[in-house]
Amino acid sequence: MSIIENRKAHHDYSIEGRHEAGIVLEGWEVKAIRAGRANIKESYVIIRNEEIFLFGMHITPLATASSHVSHDPTRTRKLLLHKKEIARLIGKVERAGYTLVPLDLHYVKGRIKLEIGLAKGKKLHDKREDEKKKDWEREKQRLMRVKA
Repeated sequence: MSIIENRKAHHDYSIEGRHEAGIVLEGWEVKAIRAGRANIKESYVIIRNEEIFLFGMHITPLATASSHVSHDPTRTRKLLLHKKEIARLIGKVERAGYTLVPLDLHYVKGRIKLEIGLAKGKKLHDKREDEKKKDWEREKQRLMRVKA
């Protein structure tokens, strides 16, 4: 079940592969995400010291959250993957020029997971080509409805 989807990622990047990662979260963050107060639109994934981190994910704390804990809505969060997966991603990012992009925040068996995509940036002409394809698909659907 999807919580948040990063539609901007599909517009700016061509997604080559997908990986599911766990996220290290604090209690107030889990409550806020379950309430739908998270945003991954401007976030990105970075590799440091053979670990993967999520930067820029904004989680707005609930008003009922504890006052004795300092809330940092955009703190850096560690992503949890197997060592082999991390090694494979590091190889792709460093050698092949790929980028890691957060795509989707969702639940798996009650746990919050992040789907990250192995992506390459799109050029302006690629974005225009995708827009033309979408418009043509919409037009085809309209024509099919009119005939039926």
